[in-house]
Amino acid sequence: MATPATCVDPAGRVRASFEQQSIMRLLGASLDLVEPGRVEIVLPHRADLCQQNGFLHAGISTTIADSAGGYAAFSLFEPGEEVLTSEFKMNFLAPAKGERYVASGRVVKPGKRLSICQVEVHAYAGEQASLCVIGLLTAVRVTPR
Repeated sequence: MATPATCVDPAGRVRASFEQQSIMRLLGASLDLVEPGRVEIVLPHRADLCQQNGFLHAGISTTIADSAGGYAAFSLFEPGEEVLTSEFKMNFLAPAKGERYVASGRVVKPGKRLSICQVEVHAYAGEQASLCVIGLLTAVRVTPR
């Protein structure tokens, strides 16, 4: 299996890094789209990831949103560089209830050290999407020493 450091192409680095995230595996999330500056993560509905009213737990929503934003930034980095989140602000617009959830991250402003990303989480019932979460995330480029 390739590692992020050995992959030359950006999408390959994102996919290799994502495969190393045990939390995404635990949640059952998968990468759906990887483009320069844009990533989508899909999470199928699971009752054990919901809160007491049957909605996707806010902590799970922010977890997949965080990874989508971070990987959107990471997709623009050079081989050998890593990504960390330094800050995010999420607004919850509607309860997340659906058959699947799609977290998207898009780089709004790339930078040498910090990249600003917009993140969203949509809940899907069939093909009907409901915007549940929108936010901004700051990703930090971590360079080897």
